Amino acid sequence: MRLTKYTPLIGMAFMLLLVQLIAIALTKPLDKEEFRAFQDPGDVTNVFYWIAIILVFTAFILVVIRMNKKWIIQAFIFITVAWTLYIVFTGIFTIFLSLETTFILSIVLSVTLTGTLYKFPEWYVIDIIGLLIGAGAATIFGNSLEIIPVLVLLILLAVYDYIAVYRTKHMVTLAEGIMDLRLPILLVVPKKWNYSFLSEKFDKEEREAFFMGLGDAVIPTVLVVSAISHPIVETGFYAFPLIGAINIPAIGAIIGTFVGFFVLMGFVMKGKPQAGLPFLNGGVILGYIVGSLIAGSPLL
Repeated sequence: MRLTKYTPLIGMAFMLLLVQLIAIALTKPLDKEEFRAFQDPGDVTNVFYWIAIILVFTAFILVVIRMNKKWIIQAFIFITVAWTLYIVFTGIFTIFLSLETTFILSIVLSVTLTGTLYKFPEWYVIDIIGLLIGAGAATIFGNSLEIIPVLVLLILLAVYDYIAVYRTKHMVTLAEGIMDLRLPILLVVPKKWNYSFLSEKFDKEEREAFFMGLGDAVIPTVLVVSAISHPIVETGFYAFPLIGAINIPAIGAIIGTFVGFFVLMGFVMKGKPQAGLPFLNGGVILGYIVGSLIAGSPLL
């Protein structure tokens, strides 16, 4: 039974929103536990370290794919998934449980979910884990970088994504080379109710689901988290149930993300691979600027 034409797009937008809301909820708990990628959040050179790591890791994956040793990628991703899930669960449980209980419960859940992913990588398992690790990664990096480094990072990654998809096209090669591993490096929204990711044939020209790289959800969310964790002005926060305090620049960034997302989806509906970050990063940056202007705070 086929879903309506726009239902999968709404589903993808909903998952993108969930990544952002979970990341916002994790912002204070993970900051309190000092889960950070960099010690000096205002140092712009951190961005270039991150870019260098991305380039090296991308080259590594392409080499491994060429060598037909995909199990190496799979092993690395599983370790990363388990560790990130542990961080996320620690941030959640530390709010209302003791340190000992938090440690044990976080270990059990992260190992259980990682094992489930290994044994049964169906689309909804991949989406649930992707939402959690995507939100966790966005929170860690958002807490680790102030606004200026984040803006530099988003601009550089948008340029890189454009080049990697439209010019060198190595990002398309990378995606096609590892999709059959069925790992939570993407979000999956079926076009049919009875869709199974386990039986998806990736050599077909027309896919039975929409796919969005997890990085397309993580990278814009870094600015949303940074706007909350490193506000230019410590005013204008609004408290929301479950997710905590959000300021106007962060709200503007969220809205901007979805403006960029729906523009992106307009091109995706035409059936060709698209570089997501130029649209999403552009939208989140513009949204942050508008939100800052509305709040009466300086942009930088």
